[in-house]
Amino acid sequence: MQQFMSQLQHLLSTSGSGPVNWDLARQVAASQLAAAGDPAVSPYERNAVEEALRLADLWLEPASALPSGIQTSVAWNRNEWIFKTLDVWRKLCDPVASRMVGAMGDLVPPEARAQLGPMQSMVATLGGALFGGQLGQALGSLAAEVLSAGDIGLPLGPAGTAALIPANIRAYGEGLELPEDEVRLYVALREAAHQRLFQHVPWLRGHVLSAVEMYAAGIRVNREAIEEAMGRVDPSDPESMQAIALEGIFTPEDSPAQKASLARLETALALVEGWVCHVVDSAAGGRLPNVVRLGEGFRRRRAAGGPAEQTFAALVGLELRPRRLREAAALWAALTEHRGIGGRDALWGHPDLLPSDDDFADPVAFARSQLDLSELENFDFSAPGGPEEKAPGEPERRPDDTDGGDARR
Repeated sequence: MQQFMSQLQHLLSTSGSGPVNWDLARQVAASQLAAAGDPAVSPYERNAVEEALRLADLWLEPASALPSGIQTSVAWNRNEWIFKTLDVWRKLCDPVASRMVGAMGDLVPPEARAQLGPMQSMVATLGGALFGGQLGQALGSLAAEVLSAGDIGLPLGPAGTAALIPANIRAYGEGLELPEDEVRLYVALREAAHQRLFQHVPWLRGHVLSAVEMYAAGIRVNREAIEEAMGRVDPSDPESMQAIALEGIFTPEDSPAQKASLARLETALALVEGWVCHVVDSAAGGRLPNVVRLGEGFRRRRAAGGPAEQTFAALVGLELRPRRLREAAALWAALTEHRGIGGRDALWGHPDLLPSDDDFADPVAFARSQLDLSELENFDFSAPGGPEEKAPGEPERRPDDTDGGDARR
């Protein structure tokens, strides 16, 4: 036991609070990127990114009723993407990790828990380190694939900060055999469109993140998979911790509540990505020579997910892919045709106005439906406040705190 405790203390020398050892996750991700390579951002690339984002915002102006959401334009290397997005990953992953750590504690028979005493907390620490190491590997792989801060459809970066990852954009362009500057501009258009949505639709960030948390709350842990994984831990070999594969330990609960939360998440992701695809293609049409190829490539990329995204889904039990992306884009196109740009974007004024999953089947019927949008046609997205939805962890809003949200609704 003393030898085991000594080796375990050495393994867990990086401290971390909560169900995930995030210090270890950062170290593992950084080590993985160092081995694979993380090119520094050159002054030329930094200037090219700033210019692409500036031009993208100009092109989006006539294609969207939402004003620019960019306050800062930056170029990140892969390590910076991890560092800048870690706070949001913490919100997304901690609920799932709590279930895994709790399941590890449940493996100890009740009659033995009183005898173990301090070892109970050590089991929780072990679970946090185990999950942190695996999550660090997944984030390191994702960092080598993502093209921008909003590339996977979630508001991962700081609010108002539009960020591109030049090294990944260059590699993605080589795979498509398209000019790097054209690919960079198309990615900048998508990033700028995401910023417009999440900066000027106040309830959207909380809506999307709470949908993820609600889905994660219904995930259950496969205890047999946990037992099998823990059986491969060698107390005398700390490296055995990082060799454990946790894929397949999470299974969604097949209940009406879980199905409803999953449907809500998939609809939210599809509506955000569908709007971005439609607006970007409208803004770039006639301007970028290969806009059709770029648009189709991104739709396939988002629909299928890359290898790193699939690894993350297997680890956390959560797929961040909009399953009905094409239907959502067609719905936004129908809304533009029948209601105009202002009428289309007015639907972002409140979550109850947005299309439901059932509306995807007949976008023209939804676009022609007689909704009372008289108060929302001229909705001022640039004004502070507005209708909001409570973000995860925030206290309930009182009526006098809504900054006029009820009047707008």
